[in-house]
Amino acid sequence: MKSEEEFKKALADKKVPVLVLDQKWHRLFAVHGKPDEIKNTEDELRELLARQGKLTSDLKDLKSLKKKLMGSIVVNMDGTTDDSLDAAREKKLDETKRLIDETNQKIEETEDELLDIPKKIRETNEGLMLLSMEYFYAKIRINQEESKEIEEWIKQVRVDLKKNIIKKQNRDINNREIYAYLHDILGPQVLDVFDIQYLEREEGQNQDKKENTEEEQ
Repeated sequence: MKSEEEFKKALADKKVPVLVLDQKWHRLFAVHGKPDEIKNTEDELRELLARQGKLTSDLKDLKSLKKKLMGSIVVNMDGTTDDSLDAAREKKLDETKRLIDETNQKIEETEDELLDIPKKIRETNEGLMLLSMEYFYAKIRINQEESKEIEEWIKQVRVDLKKNIIKKQNRDINNREIYAYLHDILGPQVLDVFDIQYLEREEGQNQDKKENTEEEQ
């Protein structure tokens, strides 16, 4: 049995596709299904991909919000100086600045997580590939053993079939010889009593088939 280290070496410098997005990978489990360890790692990878998608969407929304907040500050300060701002406008500006600071913090946190998550996805995907390789290697060995057993069974069946064909032919020849002998000595009427006239009919049918074949040729 191959070790995990040997599988890791085989994966070195290989670009592994994201397995949960690869339909060929899924089809390999169509017959027997996925072991629990593979399914659990697959779920973990799906969660990471979903998280990456959500973070990307959140970052886009946060940047859009920041742009609107910055625009709001420009509008509220347009045509005024800090000294001329009334209390209401100043309060609104303070609130907008607070929201901008909060949004900047969220943008920074989201960008940090987005920078880290591809590594987690890659490591989880490689772990899933290692589990898959271990499973596939074992499955290949089992399939090879079963295939060899079936091959041996087929060989034996062919031998047995050949023997039985010869046995059948010998039995049929023997029956014809017995029938011919009894027919010559006792005649067909006596043989009818013993219900063994079927041989004569069988031979007649075979002869008809042979004649029909010769005529067609």
